[in-house]
Amino acid sequence: MAEQTRSQKLKRLVAVQRHLEQMAEFDLAETTRQRDEVNEQMDSVILALGSMDPVHHAFSQGYADRFNRLGIKDQQLTGMQQIHEGRVTQERAKADRLEESMREARDAERREADDNAVYDIIDQKYGTPASSKLQKP
Repeated sequence: MAEQTRSQKLKRLVAVQRHLEQMAEFDLAETTRQRDEVNEQMDSVILALGSMDPVHHAFSQGYADRFNRLGIKDQQLTGMQQIHEGRVTQERAKADRLEESMREARDAERREADDNAVYDIIDQKYGTPASSKLQKP
């Protein structure tokens, strides 16, 4: 396998880091979806508690317990969501830094290649022959 340049190595790392960022975003989206479901369930329990239907009055204590459990679950999911948001931000910042380093490495490699090309032209134009035997007396 050919030796990779620094920019190529960094490009691979950027791709991996962007994938980690995407995974963190998926985790955040899943947690947000779960919170939405819990909030919908809480709304339906509130509607049942406020209902004037005598059937719901018989289960009011069960509804209250269910609402409390859903509230606890919502708090847990809120904490998880904050953690996932922080992770997304952290992974994005890492990927951005790596991408900037990759660009700098690519620019440095281009400058070095351009410099070498100029040196080659100068050597061809003004360079001395490899051996003094090649010179004509």
